[in-house]
Amino acid sequence: DDHAGESADAHGDDDHSDEGGSDIVKLTGEVAQEAGIVLEQAELDALGESLSLPAEVRFDADRMANVSPRVSGVIDRIFAGEGDTVEYGDRLALISSRDLATLKAQWVTAETRKSLAAQALERAEGLWSKKITSEATVQAARAEHEAAKAESEAAETELHAVGIDHAALEKIATAEDGNNANAYLTAPLSGTVIRRAVTLGGTVTAGDSSAEALFTIVDDSVLWVDIAVYKQDISRVRIGAPVALKSDDGDIITQSTVAFVLPVIDEVSRTATARVIVDNRDKALTPGQFVIADLSVGNAREVLRVPQSAVQLVEGRSSVFVPVDGGFAPRPVMIGTTAGGYVEIRTGLEEGDLFVSDGAFTLKAQLEKDAFGDGHGH
Repeated sequence: DDHAGESADAHGDDDHSDEGGSDIVKLTGEVAQEAGIVLEQAELDALGESLSLPAEVRFDADRMANVSPRVSGVIDRIFAGEGDTVEYGDRLALISSRDLATLKAQWVTAETRKSLAAQALERAEGLWSKKITSEATVQAARAEHEAAKAESEAAETELHAVGIDHAALEKIATAEDGNNANAYLTAPLSGTVIRRAVTLGGTVTAGDSSAEALFTIVDDSVLWVDIAVYKQDISRVRIGAPVALKSDDGDIITQSTVAFVLPVIDEVSRTATARVIVDNRDKALTPGQFVIADLSVGNAREVLRVPQSAVQLVEGRSSVFVPVDGGFAPRPVMIGTTAGGYVEIRTGLEEGDLFVSDGAFTLKAQLEKDAFGDGHGH
């Protein structure tokens, strides 16, 4: 829509003879834009029946991480707490680990043995080429070198398994005393720490499946909303169907579409789950929150539709606000079907008419304020 998001003062001189002058909200130019007033053109679009179903907001499991130790030891320092925002790779805690120091020492020893074995093999091959030593001596040197290589590779594999990468390996031999026992827990993703189960001086054990994760981090910029769909309605729910998520008082929190329907019916509730994936960068939703999902289903037909929030009750009549000379005025409309956060306009608005798609409630509040302030009714 080329007019979506159009500045609110762009059509302030439109002539709408059916709007009364006393009902004009005098709001133009930058003031209207600052108030969040957005204009759109009324358009024909598909609208069907809707179901109002219970739904629960959840973390996206793909954006959630439980952080557990890869080595056993004692917590020496803690860098992050519950509620802290962390970036990928940030340090969460420092573990002093005797086990890690032992693994590193074994690797250093194996590397030294491999280096000495390589030198011995090179010397033996040099002597063999000059017929100074026997072939058996060369073969023994070669076997020792292969064994030393295998030992080094095994020690390196163990270090990789506890999170020591190649860059860290290069620093082990030159590390200061004590540093080889240090193991940092780092954030595997960017997000918020929602749980910390670790205390300074506490002992932690690697590989303990019964132990609680030391940190839980979530990225709540994207959330799941799971809608409970009753058994008899499952066949009516389609992927891509519009969904309006509402609070208990009916206000629309945000809108999205059905991402997929889980083909399993819960034995207790006798419902299936339709999942909506929501962009939550504005933090409009909170995991654990219960909402009402207004889900569009079947029998879609083309109608003139506007967002539900664009329709306000003014003097007992459903109305949309339209731009007029000097501001905005409510225009009575007759509404029809409501589904997925949209409402059908049967009369009062024509295709192509400009109307206030965002900010209608603000205009209604201002209209009521003006009425009390001016001491007259409408």
